[in-house]
Amino acid sequence: MSTASANSNKPRILTGDTPTGSLHLGHWVGSVQRRVELQRSHDCYFIIANMHAYTTRLAKSDEIRRDSIEIVRDYLAMGIDPECATIFLQSEIPAIAELTFLFAMLIPFNRVMRNPTLKTEIELKGLGETYSFGFPLYAVGQTADILAFRPVGVPVGEDQVPHLELTREVARRFNQIFCHVDEHAEDADHTTLGGVFPIPRADVGKVGRLGGIDGVNKMSKSLNNAIYISDSAKEVEKKVKKIFTGRQTATEAGDINNVLFQYVRTFITDAARVQELEEKYAKGDNIGDGHIKLEVAAAINALLEPMRERRAKYEGNEDLVMEILKAGCARANIVAEETLARVKSKANLVSWPRALAYV
Repeated sequence: MSTASANSNKPRILTGDTPTGSLHLGHWVGSVQRRVELQRSHDCYFIIANMHAYTTRLAKSDEIRRDSIEIVRDYLAMGIDPECATIFLQSEIPAIAELTFLFAMLIPFNRVMRNPTLKTEIELKGLGETYSFGFPLYAVGQTADILAFRPVGVPVGEDQVPHLELTREVARRFNQIFCHVDEHAEDADHTTLGGVFPIPRADVGKVGRLGGIDGVNKMSKSLNNAIYISDSAKEVEKKVKKIFTGRQTATEAGDINNVLFQYVRTFITDAARVQELEEKYAKGDNIGDGHIKLEVAAAINALLEPMRERRAKYEGNEDLVMEILKAGCARANIVAEETLARVKSKANLVSWPRALAYV
């Protein structure tokens, strides 16, 4: 079905999403837009991290399955082309679980718990001390998600950079312990010095952190402040009107660093118009928030309309989505199994060649 190759000579990237619902504009500007830009120049692998969703939604497996399929539809809507990129399910790549177990031996527990993203999620989700052992383990699992594919880069949002730093530490430590790469070696030299893993770099998107319509927090489904890729034009207009700025009148000097103007700079493509709006708003030159919101909503809808059209082709067609996933999993397993074989060889783990196939 696909011309995407597991043996491409292009530089490889790996990134993905945990299925927690539909993707939103924060995902687009933070990472997915960059994936679309790179998919023809790079060997791209995009993981649906469905096992990670079980860390906080164990009793909602039916929702996780549904959300996994919806994310694929969102990917396709946003312009990810399965003829160029590999989309796959984490749960279908057994090498990831094996690597997670090994990598857990390389990371001190207190290092995992110092991960700022992990600590923030525990607080935001109100988990207290009730989270499962699997919750902090998923930080280790993310390192395996990435390193199983030996990518040179990982397109991520700003909040995921700490997770990637842990991955970089694991890659260095494995290369040093089992491949005898000098601890003072430059990251770029690890593979030429015999390391199994390149040290992947973060590729942060156009906007590292898009604010939500509440005007305070990062855009997030859990905070109910998101504009989704699947929202209708009317839903977009309604949500944009809710963007909070705290400004009272059209003649009041406004703060062009508020969330509304982050949207102006992100979604209005006419640079001259952006500058004009900024100047008038900063002066309080008789320009109301309502007028600017109308322009922002129009710009967002112009971005989303072709996505809505592409997504409509996959609505109600789960079989087609499954075909794309099955083909992607087959390709992903080729790469992950090759990585695992190299890892086992270097770590002196007794093993024999094995092959995985879908029937």
